[in-house]
This record gives sequence, C-alpha cells and structure tokens, in this order.
Amino acid sequence: MNMQEYISQAEQDLLHTYNRFQIVLDRGEGVHLYDIEGREYLDFVSGIAVFALGYHYPGYDEALKDQIDKLIHTSNYYYNVPAIEAARKIKAASGMDRVFFTNSGAEAVEGALKAARKYAYTRDGHTDHEIIAMEHSFHGRTFGALSVTGNAHYREAFEPMIGNIRFAQLNDYDSVLSRVTDRTCAIILETVQGEGGLIPAEAEFLRKIRKLCDEKDILLILDEIQCGMGRTGHMYAWQKYGVKPDIMTTAKALGCGVPVGAFLMTERVGQNSLVAGDHGTTYGGNPLACAAVSRVLDIYESDGIVGHVKEVAPYLESKLDELVSRFDFIIERRGTGLMQGLKCDRPVGDIINRAVSSGLILINAGADIIRFVPPLIIEKEHVDRMIDILTKALEEV
Repeated sequence: MNMQEYISQAEQDLLHTYNRFQIVLDRGEGVHLYDIEGREYLDFVSGIAVFALGYHYPGYDEALKDQIDKLIHTSNYYYNVPAIEAARKIKAASGMDRVFFTNSGAEAVEGALKAARKYAYTRDGHTDHEIIAMEHSFHGRTFGALSVTGNAHYREAFEPMIGNIRFAQLNDYDSVLSRVTDRTCAIILETVQGEGGLIPAEAEFLRKIRKLCDEKDILLILDEIQCGMGRTGHMYAWQKYGVKPDIMTTAKALGCGVPVGAFLMTERVGQNSLVAGDHGTTYGGNPLACAAVSRVLDIYESDGIVGHVKEVAPYLESKLDELVSRFDFIIERRGTGLMQGLKCDRPVGDIINRAVSSGLILINAGADIIRFVPPLIIEKEHVDRMIDILTKALEEV
C-alpha cells in the first residue's frame, strides 16, 4: 500500500483520538525520521521528548536485543537483575531513595498521588486529604492524573474527577498559600510546565513551596516526566534549584522509546506510605523495560549527554531569539535547555504543517506555541537546518 492507503486504513481501524499529521513514519536514524516513501525529516519532537538519544544510538539497540534473548517478562512476584540495576542507577542520578517502575508517565503520577494520600492516612488516619495542583499543568490522561491537570477542557467531559483537588497559579506563592488547609497532604507541579506553555518554575517560588511543605508536613511532588532526563541541562530540572521533592515522577526519555516510567520518593515517604498490597503493576519493572533504563543511564554518564545539552542549548536559544526579533507575530521565547517554545499571537498549526511539508517535524504546546523538544544529541548544524526550514514557513504566513 502507498502512504495514503495506509492512512485510509488507519482511519477505518483506529479510534480517532488524534488528529495525526498525514505521514506514515517507517524508520529513524540519528536525529532524522523517514516515511514509508523514503522522505527524510529532521526531528525536533523526538516522540514528544522521548527519544533523547535519537534513533539507533550505539549500544542501546544491542542492550534490548540481548535482553530479549534472555527474558522479557516475569511479573513482580520475582526479582530480576535489570530492574535491580536500573533502580540503583536512577537513584544515583536523581538523589532519591526508593523507586517504583511503571509503564508510563500517567501511571507514575497515579502512584505518586496514591503514595501522598497513603502517607497522610498513615500519619493521622483521615481519608479527606486535599492536593494542590497548578493551573495550566498537564499530568496525564488517566483519572488521577487528569484530576490534577489544570486545564478544564481536558477534564470537563469526564467529570466527576477524584475529589479534594484545589488549583493554584504556578510561580504565585500567595495563590498556593491561599489554598492550603489543615487537610492539604501534597502539592504537585511540573518543574517546567510542558503542555501549559514551556514555563519553568521560578527558583524563589520553589524554595518557598519547599519551606511551606516542610513546616506543615505536606509532600512536594515534582513532575519531571517531560522536563527530566537531562532536557534542561540538569539530569532532573529541580537539581538546578537544589529544591528536592518528596516524590518525583519520571518517564518519556527514561527508556528512550521503550514504554517505562517511575515514581521515586525519599526514604521517609517510603517508610510511611505504600506497603505490600497497596499498589502494583503487571508489566512495570519488567526486564526488557529496565534493560532499556539501565543502558540509557549508562550512556548518559559515559557519553556526557547532560553536558552536551548545556553546550548546544544556548545556541538554540540564541537562534530562536533571532526569530523573535525578526517576526512581529512571535511574542517571546520560553523554556529552558532543549525544552523551548515560541509563543505567537496566532494559532501555529499552519506554520507547523508547512514545516512538516518541508521536512521538519515540530509540534505545538497549546494553540499558539511552537514547541521544540529535539533529541538531546542534536548539534549546531541541526539547529541551523531547523531554523532555515522554520524561517521559510514563518515567511509564508
């Protein structure tokens, strides 16, 4: 079948929950993707911040193939070596103490919320605890994750959500403080908001929230699913501020393509929250997924991936700033590291479609923001090529 025939077949068979680009991707190499007709695309989406190492990074495929030849799945009734090694390595990278592997970011958020409520229940025996989340946040599509996602459009058709969720404004400490009650058990936020507009949490805001949580025995949950794994120039974005969470979620680039996530916690939370029977997963922490995690973390350390981000990100920022200066309808650049956005005074769908037609894959973050989350291994030459294609698309509109 040709590309259009495949697309037509997909529209007959798949549930239409995505408005997909009209291309059928077939393979990847480095920082490029190729459709089934052989056309090349420069990838500045990386599977929505997943393929941090690009496609077929040396040593990654081999680790998965080796594990497939050994064992793919066992269930969590047994130990397996890849999970044990992956847990040790992610603890070292994050500075956290306890790990629970999941299949996705949304599942990691679900586990984090359960851990927070169980911690509070263990402390006082009450079941009416509240969680404060941020407006414009995005934490996933499952019911718990959706309940703390600060966009009513995502929630309204699926009400009622889980109860006792109160929303505050990111970077507005008084807004958060006004929502704290004696029933507040956790505050959850993205260290850098992704879908909400590429907005980093401010250092002073995070420090005040950390102090508030310490004073009132409230757990701070930081969602690092998109902004973690080196994307901001730090292994986890909170490490830039030195504001350690009580619970942290991670996924996306954790497996660099293999579906895997995790929620991590401090020893204090681990000893006073979830116990045997409270939480579980059939596939989470299976040998194949954890072999991916283990090899990814090895590559990050041996090949200096985070250091490379610090080298190339300022160049990307400077080139995007030039576009802000050149085009009146681009309002500002937002973001940090290799998690960037251009906010425009109009919808950006047409711009993105034109870029894709010219061989550059981009996505949006909301209707008016072009989002840039490329593989972390991009070089300046890839930034230049992206800017050339994007500039032409901007000129056309």
